Amino acid sequence: MYKIFIAPTVASVLGLLAVLWWGGPAAFLLAVLLVILEVTLSFDNAVVNAKVLKEMPALWQRRFLTWGILLSVVGTRLILPILIVSIVAFVSPIAITLLAFTDPAEYTRLLLGADASIKAFGGAFLLMVSLKFFFDIGKTIHWIAVVEKYLAKWGSIEAIEAALAMLMLVVLSFFSHDSAATILRSGLIGIILFTVTEGVANGLNVESKHVVRSGAVMFVYLNLLDSAFSLDGVIGAFALTTALPIIVVGLGIGAYFVRSLTVFLVRAKTLDTLKYLEHGAHWAIFGLAMAMFAGLVVHVPEVITAGIGLGFIAFSYYSSRRELKNQTA
Repeated sequence: MYKIFIAPTVASVLGLLAVLWWGGPAAFLLAVLLVILEVTLSFDNAVVNAKVLKEMPALWQRRFLTWGILLSVVGTRLILPILIVSIVAFVSPIAITLLAFTDPAEYTRLLLGADASIKAFGGAFLLMVSLKFFFDIGKTIHWIAVVEKYLAKWGSIEAIEAALAMLMLVVLSFFSHDSAATILRSGLIGIILFTVTEGVANGLNVESKHVVRSGAVMFVYLNLLDSAFSLDGVIGAFALTTALPIIVVGLGIGAYFVRSLTVFLVRAKTLDTLKYLEHGAHWAIFGLAMAMFAGLVVHVPEVITAGIGLGFIAFSYYSSRRELKNQTA
C-alpha cells in the first residue's frame, strides 16, 4: 500500500536535484520550503478529496494521479495564475505568459495585484464546500456536536450556504481596501462555479448508466477543489521567489505528495476507521476560507493559515483514535 509514495519520492529527488544543479543551494532550499508550504496548506484537501475519490470508478482514480497531477502542476500552478493576471490586468494571456518568463518580477507584481480577486474567489468556493458539509440534513455523525447538530438542522433552509457566502462577500466589500466590485464579482464566480459543478455531479449520479460520466465530472470537481486550495499557496510562493522553475518544482512536488496521500487514504479506508477526520478537514476548509476572507482586510501570514488546517486535522485525528479505542474496549 505504501508503494503509492514511491513515484512522488523519486520525482521529488529528481526535481530537487535539478533545482540544485540549476540554481544552487539557495534555490534548493527555496524549493524544499515550497514543498513544505504546499503540503501543510493542502493536507486537509487530501482528506476531503479522499471522500470524493472513493466514490469514483477505479479508472478515474488512476487518472486522478496521472492526468490529475499534470493538470495540478501545469494548470493550477502555472496556467491559472497567468489567466487570473490576464483577466485582472486586461492583458492577453499570451502577453502575460511572455512576461512570466522574460520579466518574472513584473509578473509577480501583477499577480500580487490580483490578490483580492484570488482571495475572494478561493474563499467563497471553499466556504461553499465546508458549509455544504455542515448543512447536510442527513448528517448523523457530529464531531463538535454543540455546533454541528444545529447546523445540520439549518440545512433544511434552501440554499442557506449560498446566502451566507454572499452575505459574507457583501460585508467584506465594505471593510476591504480593495474594490467592492472586484470582491463581489470574484466571490460570486466562486459560488456559481461550486453550485454548477455540484449540481451537475448530483444530477449525473441519479442514474447508474452515467457512472463513467459522473467519474469525469467528479474528476473536474476534484481539480477545481485543488485549484481553490492552491491559490493561497501560489501567492505565498511568488512572495518568496519570482523564479518559475523553483515555484513549479516546489509546488508540483507538494501537490504530487498530497494526491498520493489522497489515494492512500482511500485504499487504507482511513475515513471509515477514523470517523471524525472528515469533519476536521471541513473545519480546516472553513478556517482556510475565513483566513482568505480575512486577508482582504488584514495581512494573514501563511503560517497561521497552515496552522489552522493542521490543528483541526490533528484534533480530529486524536478524537477519532480515542473514539475507536473506546468502541474497541
